[in-house]
Amino acid sequence: MVKSEKAIERVEPAPPMAWATAAAAWLVPGLGHLMLRRWGRAALMGGAVWVCFFLGMLMGGHMFSLSTGQGSSTLLQVPPMIANLGSGLLYLVCWVLDIGFADDLVQAARATYEYGNTFLLIAGLLNYLNMLDAFDIAAGRKP
Repeated sequence: MVKSEKAIERVEPAPPMAWATAAAAWLVPGLGHLMLRRWGRAALMGGAVWVCFFLGMLMGGHMFSLSTGQGSSTLLQVPPMIANLGSGLLYLVCWVLDIGFADDLVQAARATYEYGNTFLLIAGLLNYLNMLDAFDIAAGRKP
């Protein structure tokens, strides 16, 4: 009886530059790809996040946070808040300036309110994907 040998997979740790690139990509959408000199990806992928974010704000979308009292429990606020937080500096600036967080009945009555929410959530989630893409390129896992 022959013992089967398990293939040992060698995993190399990601270089510190990859982590810095990922952090920059999260903080400012498109910056990670700019650091990698991927101008087209920076414009397309970073630009998509910026456009989605500002369209969401113009449509009257609502930013989520743990302190937002929308009549639901705090636990239900966590997933959309994490999605919004993906927008990086855009979210942080809005949080500091208290833009888009207030419970405004006039804003909620707008026909585009839910579309705005969706665009804001998509902007954050798309930036998470951009961050992972920049990390993979910087780590040499993706050409």
